[in-house]
Amino acid sequence: MYQSLFPRDVFAELERLQREMREAFDLSPNIRGLGRGGFPALNVGGTPQSVEIFAFAPGLDPATVEISLDRGVLTIAGERPSDLPAEDAKAAVHINERFSGRFRRVLTLADDIDPAGVSADYRDGVLHIVARRRESAQPRRITVQ
Repeated sequence: MYQSLFPRDVFAELERLQREMREAFDLSPNIRGLGRGGFPALNVGGTPQSVEIFAFAPGLDPATVEISLDRGVLTIAGERPSDLPAEDAKAAVHINERFSGRFRRVLTLADDIDPAGVSADYRDGVLHIVARRRESAQPRRITVQ
């Protein structure tokens, strides 16, 4: 009898349209990940002795993460498997906000980093990379004679 001009649930319709746009352009399902630079999210800081990088990447197998340093360029690469049911399964996915697939993050480090002094540790979903500075670049106190 009476037909509305708008769908019954406008927000559900907007969610559907957003999901279709992501699939059409093969974009990351996480809007924050796109705006901030991707997966994994990074925190980078420094001390006089080192540069410290924290990559927040839960659900990774540390053996599959590749970290390399070449001429001051640090690369973190790997793949996070999908936990979703296979596409041929008779299951429907209603919300998919977790990133899955191949990733690669590249950082340019300062010239005073010692390539032999880079170490990495993965614990509780956080990859912690420490890049030590060369001894010659560290501040030192000079005594006056």
